[in-house]
Amino acid sequence: MQGSANLTIMVKAARAAARQLVRDFREVENLQVSVKGTGDFVSRADIAAEETIRNILTSERPNYGWMGEESAEVEGKDPTRRWIVDPLDGTTNFLHGLPHWAISIALEHKGEIVSAVIYDPAKDEMFWAERGAGAFMNDQRLRVSGRTKMIESLFATGLPWGSKPELPLKLRDLGRILPATSGVRRFGVASLDLAYVAAGRYDGYWERGIEPWDVAAGLLIVREAGGFAEALAGEDVFTSRTVVSGNAGVFEAFAKELRKTT
Repeated sequence: MQGSANLTIMVKAARAAARQLVRDFREVENLQVSVKGTGDFVSRADIAAEETIRNILTSERPNYGWMGEESAEVEGKDPTRRWIVDPLDGTTNFLHGLPHWAISIALEHKGEIVSAVIYDPAKDEMFWAERGAGAFMNDQRLRVSGRTKMIESLFATGLPWGSKPELPLKLRDLGRILPATSGVRRFGVASLDLAYVAAGRYDGYWERGIEPWDVAAGLLIVREAGGFAEALAGEDVFTSRTVVSGNAGVFEAFAKELRKTT
């Protein structure tokens, strides 16, 4: 891998956290689990991984701000830069012994994501990108798929759980998308859904009710792989908590179908 000094630090942090998480994953039944809400669990592994990532990033770049899933947001002495981190995306998969989860780290500069890392330890796949320099998986250059027909395309999404308010809209989305495509997958890891769009494994992905740390790294990786990623509603992914992404061939039709109001 070749990249900036910041990217090197991000990869170092992701691999350090992964070593801890892999050990805990092997003993998943022994994890001490506390409940944050229905279907939304936080484990000792989550917290330890975020602490490891934060220690490495802040020791190397002490002036940068911080936004992490398991800790309070901190504005840095340099207000133009902040880390956006999900130490364990796919916690529910992790706790059920499903080997599909990831570590997501993004660096934001003046409101734009400039460096991104998504690491899947179970498959040893490191997705990464820097603005203007392309997207990669390990040392392989990534390009979104070349499909142009919705009916031949495969999409991914997330589904709400418990009493999440997004359920009616999501059911409406599925009613529109499923008949027009070759299928929809729900694997429960937003960062990897976006990484898979960048790799051409999916042709598009959408979700409602997401958080910045879910998608920050993936947004840049998709764009640097030649795809589109933007808010499904509103102007900004982070504030609207929605995202739609896809390749150049199907994105317009895909997003248009999801944005219909009736």
